[in-house]
Amino acid sequence: MNPPDRFQEAQTVLQNADCLFDAGTVNAAYDRMARAIRAEYAALNPVVLCVMIGGLIPTVELIKRLNFPFELDYLHASRYRGETTGSSLVWKVEPSTVLKDRNVLIIDDILDEGHTLLAIQRAVLAQGPASLKTAVLSEKRHQRKAPGVAAQFIGLQVPDRYVFGCGMDYKEYFRQLPGIYAVGASGETA
Repeated sequence: MNPPDRFQEAQTVLQNADCLFDAGTVNAAYDRMARAIRAEYAALNPVVLCVMIGGLIPTVELIKRLNFPFELDYLHASRYRGETTGSSLVWKVEPSTVLKDRNVLIIDDILDEGHTLLAIQRAVLAQGPASLKTAVLSEKRHQRKAPGVAAQFIGLQVPDRYVFGCGMDYKEYFRQLPGIYAVGASGETA
């Protein structure tokens, strides 16, 4: 599908989408998560790793709420590449910060089936951090999670539907939306 057609499709999807969580509810989730992260990491000199691109908005929202020093880095691994279903993992950028003996917090947008996140967690653990935890704005409710994948800080539980907004995209569109939306029933694709 060429970009103008995807653009038009994305507009139609948003018009027919269901708002699952408005901006106020999402902000309250960020506040809760940040309180828990502050309690855990304030004295640990952590490295915060943003998972690009989806984790960008949750990372920004969370770190604005943290009042202690930390190092910030990012990584970029993807299975979607503009589609609504995943394929093989592609590493685009690995963290540049040395993670050995550091307390590491990974921040991402969603824990769905978790194959990408599990691969990221394993790659970070291979570097020998002192600790590793994960924060996700949303976790999808279903039984298809990859064995062993988990997040310790979770903002919101979302239904088993294709969701977008707050870092999550619909075919690379609408990551910037301040709420979380689900593709309407007539447009479900994943």
